[in-house]
Amino acid sequence: MSTYPDSKQTLLYQAFSVLVVDDETGMQTILKKALAKWFSKVDSAGSVDEAELLRANHHYDLIILDINLPGRSGIEWEEVFNDDYHKPEVIFMTGYADLETAISALKLGASDFILKPFNLEQMMQAVKRCMDKCLSARMQYALKHDFERHTTSEIIGQSQNTQALKQLIMQFSPSRASVLIEGESGTGKELVARGIHEASGRKGPFVPINCGAIAPELLESELFGHTSGAFTGAKKNREGLFRVANSGTLFLDEIGEMPLPMQASLLRVLEQRTIRPVGSEKEVSIDVRVVAATNRSLTDEVDKGRFRRDLYYRLNVLKIEVTPLRERKDDLKDLVPFFTHRLCQELGIPLPKWAHEDVAAMQDYDWPGNIRELKNLIERCLLLGKPPAHYWQESNGISDSDNNFVTVSHEDSEPKEQQGKHSDSKRGYPNAWTLRDVERAHIEQLVNFHDGNKSAAARDLGVARKTLERKFKDWEQEGLLGVK
Repeated sequence: MSTYPDSKQTLLYQAFSVLVVDDETGMQTILKKALAKWFSKVDSAGSVDEAELLRANHHYDLIILDINLPGRSGIEWEEVFNDDYHKPEVIFMTGYADLETAISALKLGASDFILKPFNLEQMMQAVKRCMDKCLSARMQYALKHDFERHTTSEIIGQSQNTQALKQLIMQFSPSRASVLIEGESGTGKELVARGIHEASGRKGPFVPINCGAIAPELLESELFGHTSGAFTGAKKNREGLFRVANSGTLFLDEIGEMPLPMQASLLRVLEQRTIRPVGSEKEVSIDVRVVAATNRSLTDEVDKGRFRRDLYYRLNVLKIEVTPLRERKDDLKDLVPFFTHRLCQELGIPLPKWAHEDVAAMQDYDWPGNIRELKNLIERCLLLGKPPAHYWQESNGISDSDNNFVTVSHEDSEPKEQQGKHSDSKRGYPNAWTLRDVERAHIEQLVNFHDGNKSAAARDLGVARKTLERKFKDWEQEGLLGVK
């Protein structure tokens, strides 16, 4: 069975670079030709000193190293095993091995040890093991930085604006170009970024970072990494998020909060596709797609001198504007059941029976906090056991004593004993409602007031509990009880 990877694996290996060190030019040629099918960068050297000169200017993830070399032997190449930033994987090869040499190589940290002459398939199998190990480590590191709970990248909703948004995501996904996502806070910009990544076919991880949540002096290290001792507190080497996101997508949320000095560094990375870790002199090649998001108008920030114009143009190759929820309220008929079902599963509670007035109240609200506010409201109502309309009444300062009665649409018709307590004639039932509508609304309000206790509501109404059960069953069959 061949060890050569399929096209998907090849895309992943393209993010790595390899150095072959052997004094036989024939061996260099054979390995470079084989490795070039997997890696975008494969260099070779004939001695340790020549290889060290290459390493001084380039980063290598894997070194295939002959032990018996002119000058210093492979085992004497101390610099490669004491790298201050990122120790590469090393595969030793030799035609004159003994047990002591093999033990010395493994003690230095070699990943594998191959005897010459070897079958090319054997070497490629060792290379594959090393690269899969690196990929696994990077993926695990990326998951640690993905703090936001992610259950789906599906965009929920069938409104015209949402359909146009889904179309743009599919249109922009295949490209490697940078994408700028603009929209108010809470509209789901990260969800859009995830959708772009998952539809792109890129095999690396999706790595999000909030530029406004990290101290400016730490942002450079977080993105580009640092070497041990690069600054106070840097006790260990750290691989930056750009390298973690290799072959994947780096999502820069709240890009408008990025300090101006960092903006210059980011522009350089986007143009040259290389990064330089803090405290290191080496350039590291990267293959990362950058998706940025902001809730500000970057054009205004540019005019005010708070955002670099050249970086804005570099990020704004492709642009997506996410409309606020108030401009796509048709999505509520999909979003409310979606969040209700998902949150009930997470909280381990039964699905609520919300009334028509609760759904209507959501449609009438402008949602300044957008989808994030909608999700939070539904979760709060589920935890408190209060329908949205009831919760909003309390939030607006209407006390429980005020809710002991139902106001009517004409102030003159209000019972005299209540006129002094509440004279807001705007609250009440519309004149167009039938008696059956008023009856259902009044019963539901009393049941909600008693937190779903139908026996207590029946006592206040002066009817049997079975009467309420029968009415609720009829309304449920007629589809008048909202979300189920």
